[in-house]
Amino acid sequence: MPELNLPQIDLKSRQLEGQRTEIFDQFRKKFVILNPEEWVRQHMLHYLITEFKYPANLLGVEVSIKRDSMSERADIVVYNNNLKPLMIIECKAASVNLSQQVFEQAARYNLSFGVSFIAITNGLRLIAAQVNPENQSVSMLKSFPSYSQLNQD
Repeated sequence: MPELNLPQIDLKSRQLEGQRTEIFDQFRKKFVILNPEEWVRQHMLHYLITEFKYPANLLGVEVSIKRDSMSERADIVVYNNNLKPLMIIECKAASVNLSQQVFEQAARYNLSFGVSFIAITNGLRLIAAQVNPENQSVSMLKSFPSYSQLNQD
């Protein structure tokens, strides 16, 4: 897997028949197939906990969204203590460019969650924005928000 611009982490892994590798996801409490997007997602989750002090028990992973008879999944959803969603983080493989289309995917997920913060990452870049629900404006943030900045309500 590629080196990312996120701190290295130690992942418990196992090799399956057919050469597939699985890693243990401590958030979902199960082994999952290691693919390039999962590599970024696991690094981002650990980065949130170690660098930004986000509470591990308030991070949702691959949270299901049902919209217009379609089922999708938000990569990471950050909650407050009352389980109100605060932020959506969309993870992409390191080879994927963080385009407007990627940001719009996270924004579509936000139609279901109504959070004030959206972030996208490919493990090489991390882009965060604040959403104003009143006028539907989006402001790019100069730095990634701490958990206390998210949870000011």
